[in-house]
Amino acid sequence: MASEDEANAAAAAAEAPEGKNWRRKGKHDKPKPWDEDPNIDHWKIEKFDPSWNEGGMLEVSSFSTLFPQYREKYLQESWPIVKGALKEHGISCELNLVEGSMTVSTTRKTRDPYIIVKARELIKLLSRSVPAPQAIKILDDEMNCDIIKIGGLVRNKGNTVAAMGSYTGRGLKQVRRIVEDCMKNIKHPVYHIKELLIKRELAKNPALATENWDRFLPKFKKKNVKQKKPQTKEKKPYTPFPPPQQPSKIDAQLETGEYFMSEKKKSAKKWQEKLEKQSGKAEENKRKREAAFVPPKENTAGPSESVKTANDNSEIADIAKSLKEKAKEFRKNKTQENVRVESYLASNEESRPKKKKSTNSK
Repeated sequence: MASEDEANAAAAAAEAPEGKNWRRKGKHDKPKPWDEDPNIDHWKIEKFDPSWNEGGMLEVSSFSTLFPQYREKYLQESWPIVKGALKEHGISCELNLVEGSMTVSTTRKTRDPYIIVKARELIKLLSRSVPAPQAIKILDDEMNCDIIKIGGLVRNKGNTVAAMGSYTGRGLKQVRRIVEDCMKNIKHPVYHIKELLIKRELAKNPALATENWDRFLPKFKKKNVKQKKPQTKEKKPYTPFPPPQQPSKIDAQLETGEYFMSEKKKSAKKWQEKLEKQSGKAEENKRKREAAFVPPKENTAGPSESVKTANDNSEIADIAKSLKEKAKEFRKNKTQENVRVESYLASNEESRPKKKKSTNSK
C-alpha cells in the first residue's frame, strides 16, 4: 500500500506544472475584488435584518448563570425592564429565586442567531452588580463586554472586573491592561489615564499622526516600597497531651464557698460588692474634682531676690576671672625677672678682668 501511495504522489508531482508547489499552504488565499474597494467599510457592523432569517431557529439554545444573594432584591425589582428588553429580540428569560439563577433561551420568534450570546453576556453583567439600564446596552451590536478575572492576582476577596465598551479603537484591550497592571502593582491607573489623555490631545493634531509620541508621554519610574512583613505567631512545641481543663463556674463557687450559700446571702453579697465598687468610684471622682481646685506651688523668692542672686553670681564670676588673669600675669613677670637677673650676672662675670700671678725672680 505504501509503495502505491508513493507512486501516485510522484505521478501527481510529475503532472503538476513546473515552478509551482503542489501542496502549497494558503493556495486559496487569492486577492478578492472587494478587498481593495474604497467604498466598502470592512469595520462597519451592519444592523441585523429579520428578513435574513425568516425561518427562525431550528433548535432551542439556553444559558444560565448564578447570582449572589445580595443581588436578589435588586434583580427582582428590575426584572420587568430586562424581560421587556429581551422580548423585543425574541428571547425568553426566567429568574429563579429558589436556586439563585437567571436563564435565557431562544424562542420561535428569535431571528438573530447571535442575540442569544448577547443575552448570556447580559445576565453575566447583572450578576456582577452592573445596573440594569447599563447592562441592557450590551444588546446593541456595537457594544461588547470583557470579564477580567483577577482572583489569582490579588490576596483580598475579588474574582472578576466587568468592563463594557467596543473593541474598535482598542478600548476594552486598554481597560484590561490597566486593570492587570494595577492588580500586579506594575503601574497605578492614574498614570495610564494621563497617557490616554495626552494621546487623545495628540491625535487631534494631523501633523503628528505619523510621528512617534514617546517623547510627549511622561515616563514614570517605579519605586520599590518596602512592605511590612506579616506577623507570624510563634508555634508552640507540640505535645501529645491536651491542655489542662479550666475550672468551671461551679468549681469556682465551690472553692469560695458561694455554692452553699442561700439565694438571699448571694444577693446580699452582690449588693455589698456593688456598694463597695460605687464608693471606690465616688472617692476617685471626688479626688479628681478636688485636684482641679488645688492651687499650684508658688515661687517663694520674689523677682527682686532672684535678680539679686543672679547679679551676685555674675559678680563672683567676674572676680574669679580677674584674679586668674592677675595670677597669670604675675607668674609671667616673675619668669621674666629671673631671666634678666641670670643674664645680668652672666654678663658681669665675663666683663670682670682676671688677676695676673706675680713671679719673683731669684
